[in-house]
Amino acid sequence: MKLQRRIALASALLAIGLGAGHFVQNRTTKAQTLAALPEVTPSSVVPLAAGPEDVASPPSKPALPAAPALAPAAPAPIVSAEACPRQLDLMARDRAMIGLTLIAPCHPAERVVVKHGGMVVTAKTSSTGTLFLDLPGLKANAEVELAFADGTKTAAQIDLPEVAGVQRFAVQWLDQDAFQVHAFENGADYGQKGHVSAADPHRPAPGMASKGGYLTLLGDSTVDLPMLAEIYTYPMAGAAELVVEAAVTEATCGRELLGETLTSRGGAVEVAELTLAMPDCTAAGDILVLKNLVPEMTLAAK
Repeated sequence: MKLQRRIALASALLAIGLGAGHFVQNRTTKAQTLAALPEVTPSSVVPLAAGPEDVASPPSKPALPAAPALAPAAPAPIVSAEACPRQLDLMARDRAMIGLTLIAPCHPAERVVVKHGGMVVTAKTSSTGTLFLDLPGLKANAEVELAFADGTKTAAQIDLPEVAGVQRFAVQWLDQDAFQVHAFENGADYGQKGHVSAADPHRPAPGMASKGGYLTLLGDSTVDLPMLAEIYTYPMAGAAELVVEAAVTEATCGRELLGETLTSRGGAVEVAELTLAMPDCTAAGDILVLKNLVPEMTLAAK
């Protein structure tokens, strides 16, 4: 997928850039050190003979003290899995939500990639290496995988039978390729009671029954290469119309936005690419609206 290729390319460029900077810095430091060394002129030269029988021995000189033996460098400490444990726990919650708890003391304040059912978002651990998230379940046999900065991964699985009665729609994107989900329940218009968006996600309070649909916002935008998503959970009763918007800004104008849509019905997930060519920067301030994303997509002007 274009999004996956773009993520891989960005990660490779970041790694190459860091390596190149380290190489240039090492070369510069080495050159500066050599230039600072004083020029040395030999005070005496003693010719070496081809054999002991041909040349008289040079006059003896006081023996120099032997150089102290250098202790071998201590090997780098090896951190075992037992010394640096990672614990990932999942809990089934109301409305087919997944409660995620990570305890990873050797990964403090670190970027983590969270994957579930085709959804991929970034998170960040706390200063003590903990992470707490609520994820909308997309599959009945739900597996959640976490990928860390050192390339290691941790996964866990949980059964979510409640997903069988849930329908969800999600849009995910990378960095500034921003999209916004808007849901209009029971014929509502913008700003009315049934309008669900990031500005008013209608998220039900813990332990309270949901009277309509709601939006879940996922992803930490403060990390490098943030991966973000908005997931709308349909109401159990009533109708809802969904649209996806893309604002024309200085960061998005004149280029192509790449993302993905995910549709989860009864635990079956469909993933599709979302590509949108943005107008030039003279249209800054306008908003493009994608309608009928389920099952087909049409572009309309707002």
